[in-house]
Amino acid sequence: MVADAYDQKELDLIDRYWQAANYLSVGQIYLLDNPLLKEPLRPEHVKPRLLGHWGTTPGLNFVYAHLNRVIRARDLDMIYICGPGHGGPGMVANTYLEGTYSEIYPDVSCDEPGLRRLFRQFSFPGGIPSHAAPETPGSIHEGGELGYALAHAYGAAFDNPDLIVACVIGDGEAETGALAASWHSNKFLNPVHDGAVLPILHLNGYKIANPTVLGRFEGEELRSLLVGYGHEPFFVEGDDAQDMHRKMAATVDAALDRIAEIQHAARQSGTVEQRPRWPMIVLRSPKGWTGPKEVDGKKVEGFWRAHQVPITDPRADPGHLKLLEDWMRSYRPEELFDGAGALRDELRSLAPAGARRMGANPHANGGLLKRELQLPDFRDFAVAVPQPGGTLAEATRVMGAFLEGAVRLNADARSFRIMGPDETASNRLDAVFEATERVWMEKIEPYDVHLARDGRVMEVLSEHLCQGWLEGYLLTGRHGLFSCYEAFIHIVDSMFNQHAKWLKVSRGLAWRRPIASLNYLLTSHVWRQDHNGFSHQDPGFVDLVANKKADIVRIYLPPDANTLLWVTDHCLRTYDRINVIVAGKQPSPQWLAIEDAAVHCKAGVGVWEWAGTERGGADPDVVMACAGDVPTLETLAAVDLMRQAVPDLAIRVVNVMDLMTLQPKERHPHGLSDAEFDRLFTKNRPVIFAYHGYPYLIHRLTYKRTNHDNIHVRGFNEEGTTTTPFDMVVLNELDRFHLAMEAIDRVPELGAKAAEARRRFAGRLVEHTRYVREHGEDMPEIRDWSWPYKTVARAGD
Repeated sequence: MVADAYDQKELDLIDRYWQAANYLSVGQIYLLDNPLLKEPLRPEHVKPRLLGHWGTTPGLNFVYAHLNRVIRARDLDMIYICGPGHGGPGMVANTYLEGTYSEIYPDVSCDEPGLRRLFRQFSFPGGIPSHAAPETPGSIHEGGELGYALAHAYGAAFDNPDLIVACVIGDGEAETGALAASWHSNKFLNPVHDGAVLPILHLNGYKIANPTVLGRFEGEELRSLLVGYGHEPFFVEGDDAQDMHRKMAATVDAALDRIAEIQHAARQSGTVEQRPRWPMIVLRSPKGWTGPKEVDGKKVEGFWRAHQVPITDPRADPGHLKLLEDWMRSYRPEELFDGAGALRDELRSLAPAGARRMGANPHANGGLLKRELQLPDFRDFAVAVPQPGGTLAEATRVMGAFLEGAVRLNADARSFRIMGPDETASNRLDAVFEATERVWMEKIEPYDVHLARDGRVMEVLSEHLCQGWLEGYLLTGRHGLFSCYEAFIHIVDSMFNQHAKWLKVSRGLAWRRPIASLNYLLTSHVWRQDHNGFSHQDPGFVDLVANKKADIVRIYLPPDANTLLWVTDHCLRTYDRINVIVAGKQPSPQWLAIEDAAVHCKAGVGVWEWAGTERGGADPDVVMACAGDVPTLETLAAVDLMRQAVPDLAIRVVNVMDLMTLQPKERHPHGLSDAEFDRLFTKNRPVIFAYHGYPYLIHRLTYKRTNHDNIHVRGFNEEGTTTTPFDMVVLNELDRFHLAMEAIDRVPELGAKAAEARRRFAGRLVEHTRYVREHGEDMPEIRDWSWPYKTVARAGD
């Protein structure tokens, strides 16, 4: 279709609709009152604090108006992802114009009082943020931080065959590493059963105070870059509104025609022989388009001064006030809204109807579409544990078998994916490849393994992409798991923060429906990096997670395979949460039979009576606490040492599986009451706590407890290298010998009778250091140790 074929009357209406959105956007940034300018603008009509971002907004409004046209013309199922960080005025304006906003927030009605409320609430105390936040209808993307729009868009499109995700990418955002990697997402999109993403790179040339990199690219260089990314770019460039409307209408139609051709060909044949070259649009328009050209003699439109608030002091400066009024009147609000403040009928008819409106599309409120995940019975995958420590197993390998069952059960629904940075097999989850493959749209060689056009596993060496894809997948109503090496999950710290904030706000919005939880499996953890070393040793992600609101986060440290099975099943069934599971992949002793594992996991923390030496109902002499698989192993080995050396010592073993139980009940739903905590950890006995991560977190979680001063935590102290497994715990003084020596030191009544045992333990540490440096492996007594007491494991209380 050529540009001249478009009806001028229709384009004029689209232009007026765009002007209405621009007018509402400026009004949100500036006005408290007089929303239709029915009287001359006065200082008291203007907000005392001017907050918001104008520069990107007119471009966003321009795109929205043109997408409305094609949704109506083609009956499209489409959502809009707003990448430019603070484009909130435009997103709110457009959902208000289409009617969605007033349906959700009836007090912001489609009349003059509603307009007043719309303007007043924006970036105002008790109101709404300046970006496309959870409060904004149609949004699945938190605009407060740049870089994630395109990854979210692809996550939304996977397994959504009828959905088109229009994703506007700001040229500032395009400078981020996360966005730069996201261009490769098209290598994972299968047109047979996935939807489509229409990237719209919005080049307005400037960010806060500088030019943008891509904004200064010349045409052919930019085209070559985008073609190299695998796209067919269409360009819409200029500043004349009428010309730009014609170009944009033709270009959007051409891009959608190309998407339809790609999907039709793939779905007719049922397969894809060669990865298609998907279309995208480059929109180059002035920053702050239609705004003031100059303010105080300085360039504004088409320059970085348009980025935020172009006219800075209209309350105090009469010249600025006149500039603002002239700017707003240039949109001719009397031709856009009727006397009562409602959008005129001929403009209102331009918006799609019902759920076809981008603000009302159910994919942008994914809980409306969420179906329950079908899961196998986790008990069917249990490891037999006839007695504590009598069986060796790789916990995550067992988990992988469970996940393979989940993949099979949800194959028809196409609602479950596993994301990871090239580590599914490394993390021992490779049983899933019995049910599915890795999705791969590039060339597949005959000798490649587990690659296919259709797969439930997505691997790419970018944690940003894995996180972004999964977030987009969850936010549109599906389920998934993100598996990652523990040390490198920090790469997505910021993305985790934004998703946690999104969930926190969404839970307070009755119209936002719950979505499936974001589930992390962190493995290849700090204590077993035999060949990777210090670079791969950092357990600090859980510290970040623990900062978030209690309603949102959960942290699980299952000590063995059966507890990991229970935790995995539990986490995959939850919603509106972020669940972090930390579990090792190496062969290790198994402690609890599946029935006892379930009891222990439901409690989250408990006494392992089979491991201790308590007498009657009296408090023990010492509490040996542990959280994490390796700390649990070392704690039980320390208990064995003490049982042999000081047989009359009363020892209690407490295992913490759910880290949040350590918090007071008032601070976290899983937290223990003070009475429960005192019953487990006593009020005045020494507690030697072996913890998986940085010791400070345990102190932080327990600092208000009665016995806090007696809690002595050992964990990761930033000592690491490429060494043996036991040498790693020795370097950080988390090993059995240090734990046993600290227990002796903290029980004063032991006195001289334990002195010889303590010297012997210290001597074994010296011998260990000599041995590993000579032989390159741990001493036989360490390698071959197993729990020697033939008792039946019970979960305890």
